[in-house]
Amino acid sequence: MSDRMNFEIEKTCAFTGHREVGNDLDLPLLETCVEEFIADGYNCFLCGMARGFDLIAADLILKLKEKHCDIKLIACVPCPNQSKFYHQEEKTKYDRILSVCDDVLTVSSHYFNGCMQVRDRYMVDNSSLIIAYSRNKTGGTYYTVNYASSHNKKICII
Repeated sequence: MSDRMNFEIEKTCAFTGHREVGNDLDLPLLETCVEEFIADGYNCFLCGMARGFDLIAADLILKLKEKHCDIKLIACVPCPNQSKFYHQEEKTKYDRILSVCDDVLTVSSHYFNGCMQVRDRYMVDNSSLIIAYSRNKTGGTYYTVNYASSHNKKICII
């Protein structure tokens, strides 16, 4: 894993969510919640950079950085070439976000079955709050929310 930027776990929030985002994602609610957490002292946001909710959340943090210049966005990339199979529009968005993150952490030097879960556990282990867009009882987001719950992390389901 690449060197980690200094951040306090107690003031760090991680995002997790589905790659396919439905019309039920309440973006104004997400923004309001993030603003409230910033007001509570959260100043570092970890993003797994997956398609869908992760990139939406990262874009929100970049927007909020204009108003809250002290907040940080850290990309937690599971492996190089994460965006290899993204559609062009998603890849363009991914590359733009990655280029302006305050730090990029690469969890594994190569893809392997399970590297996404290693990334997810890293984000939970290095944060005190999880903001999740979770609608299913299976999959990576469900696993991550359960892992966070089992480690007594504060969880906000959007």
